[in-house]
Amino acid sequence: MALIPGFGFIWMLVLGAKGNAWAWRNGRWEGVEHFKRVQRKWAIWGLVIWLAVLVLFGGMFGGIFYGLKHSAAYEMAAAKLQASPLAVNILGSPISTGMPVGGISFNGSSGVAGLSFSVTGPKAAGLVFVEAVKKDGVWSIRRLSLKLNDSGMVIDLVNGSMQNTT
Repeated sequence: MALIPGFGFIWMLVLGAKGNAWAWRNGRWEGVEHFKRVQRKWAIWGLVIWLAVLVLFGGMFGGIFYGLKHSAAYEMAAAKLQASPLAVNILGSPISTGMPVGGISFNGSSGVAGLSFSVTGPKAAGLVFVEAVKKDGVWSIRRLSLKLNDSGMVIDLVNGSMQNTT
């Protein structure tokens, strides 16, 4: 029953509140010291397991974000953004990029990436949207656009065109 979504969390709280009393009542203990020693070991192992789960999930999510931040599609997009005179003129220099979100899928020498990340400069801030494809082992950017936060203007950094969406 602890694996039922929602119920498992509630059951964990119930066991935390009532577990020792139920264990004392239903166990065969040599005495109070034996009971306390066994319960202390359970508590330590419970804490170790919780910490291991937290480290596992933290490592998993950290690994995903690390992989996105160091992907060829993201690095190409960030380099093209920072080398774009239009983007530098609008955002100012230096341009700092945020953590990318989205997805990358590849199968051998082909793949597709769809990412977005925040950018800030001294003059303005916005969001960058990237679509990239990998063909024959080489990534290329198909779409790279910058949407400014304040004006809502969208700048196509591949073709150098601007359009106002507001």
